[in-house]
Amino acid sequence: MPRPMRIDFVSDVVCPWCVIGLKALEQALARTTDVVTAEIHFQPFELNPDMPPEGQNVAEHVLQKYGSTPDQSKGTRDLIRSSAAALGFTITGGPDARIWNTFDAHRLLHWAGLQGCQAELKLALFEAYFTNGQNPDDAGVLSDAAARAGLDRDTATSVIASDAYADDVRSDEAHWRSEGINAVPAIIFDGKYLISGGHPVEAFEKAIRSIAAEG
Repeated sequence: MPRPMRIDFVSDVVCPWCVIGLKALEQALARTTDVVTAEIHFQPFELNPDMPPEGQNVAEHVLQKYGSTPDQSKGTRDLIRSSAAALGFTITGGPDARIWNTFDAHRLLHWAGLQGCQAELKLALFEAYFTNGQNPDDAGVLSDAAARAGLDRDTATSVIASDAYADDVRSDEAHWRSEGINAVPAIIFDGKYLISGGHPVEAFEKAIRSIAAEG
């Protein structure tokens, strides 16, 4: 009989490897319904908590933060696009894309979790940023994503306009940092087993079956 499994998925909505990791994890879970019934909880992590409202050009940001040359950045973008496409997700961003602050997106995701629509909103936010090139720090973009996820748009707009759930998000972020999480995606199974990064479907499947076998 399949056993319950809790999965905490620590990620940011502007992290491409988080999309890849999530899509691969979802496909692995579809292959392992014989051993687990999993529940994914999305946890907040800001890659750039000090990002100003105007955002920053992605190529400039990557050069500044990681020292990557334009050629290296292009190679990474090509790998990310092809990896996502193989999992059925479209990433369109090029060197002129921008990276944005994501705190309000995490507040909205916290609220969505209370409504039982967190996974739907997470996907809508990923699509808004990576597929449609929209700003996930924009109130209208966030409200639209909430509506696409099946949430009440007016309530979502009110949440965004307020400071609701700010303390919850900061507390959750502090918790995961205290657990040693400093890069995403970080995927924690049953509070005990950590897998970092966007791995192939087969790797996640193997890990899930191994954890399930341990009971």
